[in-house]
Amino acid sequence: MSANTAFRISVFPGDGIGPEVTHPTVEILRAVQKRLGGFDLRFEEEAAGAAHYAETGTALPDAAMKRASEADAILLGAMGMPSIRYPDGREIAPQLEMREQFELFAGIRPVKTRPGAPVPLADPRAANLDFILIRESTEGLFAGRGKTVFDGPADRPEAAHDTMTLTRKGSERLFDFAYKLAARRREQGHPGELTCIDKANVIGGFYWFRQMFDAMAADHPTVTANHMYVDACALNMVRQPWKFDVMVTENMFGDILSDLGAGLMGGLGMAPSADIGERQAVFQPCHGSAPDIMGQGLANPTATFLSAAMMLEWLGEQHGVPDCARAGRVIEAAVDHAFAAGTLRPAEFGGPAGTAAITAAIMAAIEGGHAERRAETG
Repeated sequence: MSANTAFRISVFPGDGIGPEVTHPTVEILRAVQKRLGGFDLRFEEEAAGAAHYAETGTALPDAAMKRASEADAILLGAMGMPSIRYPDGREIAPQLEMREQFELFAGIRPVKTRPGAPVPLADPRAANLDFILIRESTEGLFAGRGKTVFDGPADRPEAAHDTMTLTRKGSERLFDFAYKLAARRREQGHPGELTCIDKANVIGGFYWFRQMFDAMAADHPTVTANHMYVDACALNMVRQPWKFDVMVTENMFGDILSDLGAGLMGGLGMAPSADIGERQAVFQPCHGSAPDIMGQGLANPTATFLSAAMMLEWLGEQHGVPDCARAGRVIEAAVDHAFAAGTLRPAEFGGPAGTAAITAAIMAAIEGGHAERRAETG
């Protein structure tokens, strides 16, 4: 593609603090595009989420989904509000529908600590974490969403059954993605170790899951393949998180462990994510809509900025536009520069900095050239 490739970005601000962190992110993206050049971003904002459901009876309009399916990437703020639910009690979660309809099978949850950001573990090695959790995002226990079977009378059931689904197609494409990511990290100086997280000692489906993981190891000889039970993984993520490189797991386990990973970085406001499929990809912070702080200017937009950086790097790699990938690295470097002095303390960490102050600090790092220099020096 040409150096001036235009990318269509579907933007779903969503609910609660979603718009509060999404709109500054679009401004950060515009700033880095203007400064670096070589690509063009065209944003198309879409209405969806719990508030939209309350107003219209539809959480995710078909027209918005169609436009999103044709976009080059999707940037999502946060969706869902505990006070607004479907008649069966489930929260509104259009992001899950996107994962299912677009088959966004690989949920990427980086765990990377930032210079100057407070972390909960005292060991100095915990201040320099850099590992990735890959969560299968279309199957697992989440596949039973909305399909709960109850035994007994409707007004007083005696039991509830939710089914976990693992398929060969879903597992093998997940493992292929994970092995390739671990191999790329090895080329970048990381250990190149991939750990399958399961409960194969108890659940037969997970034993099969592990067998497929092992069978694919021979196709990726540069990657060291390991196993770990999910309970041991949770323990070791607290005791020795610096020993992990790339982890891959089922949907529900990944949902839980990714929040533990966010805690290791200081909080959900620092945790970006991506859900990748064969064609589409959604980039969003790991946090939810946080209705308790909405409208107060307290939301930490850093996770959304870092998700946008992941989006630019993915677009650059997918379409062969190095300037776009470089812009992603510059946003990440801007975050590091802004936090490095240790004086930028988000309200999330008990400090005074709200959304505007954090945005201003990171914008200054981009516009002042500090982020570019930091990105170039590594």
